[in-house]
Amino acid sequence: MIKIIFDKSKNKSIAYDNNTQIGECDFVELKEGWNIVHTEVDNSYQGQGIARKLVESIIENAKKHEKRVVADCSYAKKIIEGK
Repeated sequence: MIKIIFDKSKNKSIAYDNNTQIGECDFVELKEGWNIVHTEVDNSYQGQGIARKLVESIIENAKKHEKRVVADCSYAKKIIEGK
């Protein structure tokens, strides 16, 4: 069972398969919002939509915290521009 956890204190969303970390999406908090800088998923889990869920987790939490989201991460940028 894949679980996505948002950890504001570490500025990231983390994907777990049971207790094993299989991916993460990192952001930097800026004055004007959050900048997603890196998204990574373990090779054996790619193609399952996990990276998208990680990015979407940050976007959803940014809305809750009333923050604007931008991305230097090319993958996250595609997700943001598609929304």
